[in-house]
Amino acid sequence: QVQLKESGGGSVQAGGSLRLSCTVSGATASSYCMAWFRQTPGNEREGVASINRNGRTTYADSVKGRFTISKDNGNNILYLQMNSLETGDTGTYYCAAATFWIGYIPSLILADFDYWGQGTQVTVSS
Repeated sequence: QVQLKESGGGSVQAGGSLRLSCTVSGATASSYCMAWFRQTPGNEREGVASINRNGRTTYADSVKGRFTISKDNGNNILYLQMNSLETGDTGTYYCAAATFWIGYIPSLILADFDYWGQGTQVTVSS
């Protein structure tokens, strides 16, 4: 059982910054890829940023240049630094892990991830 727990969400004005964290525990196998997804009521969960165990990253076009995904391997923490936040970034952010190999390019596909956190709310006001 791999357990993921997000933290760092909150309310911020447009243009501000937040840093989300995801702690990983109970891992019995290494993760090939970890990612951040977000979701708003009535919408499908969408991939935001992904990073594989080699440090390669993939970003959704909507967050390129504003968000940075990183990981602290020694402490088993995944981060999402969010700068220049926009109202469209509002949503529940989920940490996800893929324990099976998908490919060499980090994935933003929902079905590629088999472990999920409970989510943390991010609200960006204008």
